[in-house]
Amino acid sequence: MPKNVEVKAAVHDWDQLIENAKRLSKSEGILIMQEDTFFNVSKGRLKLRHLKNGGGGQLIFYNRADMEGPKLSDYSIYPTGNPVELTNLLSDALGVKGFVKKERWLYMVEQTRVHVDMVEGLGRFVELEVVLTEDQSLEEGEAIAQKLMGELGIKKEDLVTGAYMDLILLSK
Repeated sequence: MPKNVEVKAAVHDWDQLIENAKRLSKSEGILIMQEDTFFNVSKGRLKLRHLKNGGGGQLIFYNRADMEGPKLSDYSIYPTGNPVELTNLLSDALGVKGFVKKERWLYMVEQTRVHVDMVEGLGRFVELEVVLTEDQSLEEGEAIAQKLMGELGIKKEDLVTGAYMDLILLSK
């Protein structure tokens, strides 16, 4: 199962974060419109991501601790050409926990996916996913995440625990 080290934080200065992400990635980024449906499961998280502007979708299972700062995440991704039908099937089988809709700007900085997200009902966030190679340790991934946090201007006090789905459920 692939692994990454993940960091999530609230964003207060959107323009500065975007400017930093563009500079570090040497790109304008890619806009991805996403709707995630989270399903009831006994461990980890299972979501069906519907890629609104690219067609298709991804069934994603992941397991990670809910804590601030860099954390290890194990994940599996299964692409689907028909996310609507698969969502209906999984909704019937497992039940729906909730939905997350977001506009995501993706910037690649070496082996790290920098997601700058506008999450409907929650606000603005940044998420770092340091994709680990098979021979990299958790500590190496954490060091990469910490360095990138500094370069992007992410402050420790802005770190967030849990998934967007958790935050949405807490806000209700």
